[in-house]
Amino acid sequence: MYAAGGVLTVHTERGTSIVPANRVAWTPAGFTHRHRAHGDTDMRIVFLAPSLARLIPEHPAVFLASNLAREVLLALTGPRDHDDAPAYSRSARSRLLRVLVDELREAHEQPLHLPEPRDDRLQAIARMLYENPSDNASLAELGKTIGASTRTLSRLFRNELGMTFYEWRTQLRVHHALVLLADGHDTTRTAYACGWANPSSFIAAFTDIIGTTPGRYRTGRETTIPARLKSMIRDVE
Repeated sequence: MYAAGGVLTVHTERGTSIVPANRVAWTPAGFTHRHRAHGDTDMRIVFLAPSLARLIPEHPAVFLASNLAREVLLALTGPRDHDDAPAYSRSARSRLLRVLVDELREAHEQPLHLPEPRDDRLQAIARMLYENPSDNASLAELGKTIGASTRTLSRLFRNELGMTFYEWRTQLRVHHALVLLADGHDTTRTAYACGWANPSSFIAAFTDIIGTTPGRYRTGRETTIPARLKSMIRDVE
């Protein structure tokens, strides 16, 4: 699925992926899933044959769409009721799909997947924060509510979800922020609704994960590679 505009959320048993504009969500065969559009969303869907699907990850993922991938996706899903719309032959579509897969294989996975807890204690915390993303309770305070120690919960977050509690909560808040921005809320209102103490802290966290500021995102300006991914690229080089 490609979000040509707006925001999509994709839910599987592995968790929730947020798909802002110019991102591609990949859901392999065998994963029960549902998706939802937020705001004025232009959603495009492309199916891959098994021979192509096995070339990309076996798990749900979100990728930043390259310029070429974007154009291929739009070409493959363009309107067919226009006289000037291209009518691709089967062989031409196969070549375009191969180009798309090649682009996705070269793309960086985006840090936009929020893993779903399996442990009952983590699920209880997740429910509280899903219902109130602005809750600033510490892990110790949340642990007292559900009857679990900070040490136990910290271990569960790392072992089960692969991130710290604070990383997971930031990810959750950015997901919520994208939905609010898609619904027309401004940066300041979104920052406080998602639990940040001030708009500047929100802008920094949002930019680190999404790759552009909330203001630029709302106006549809082209995004850049997130800072953490730039750092990873420099490390490799």
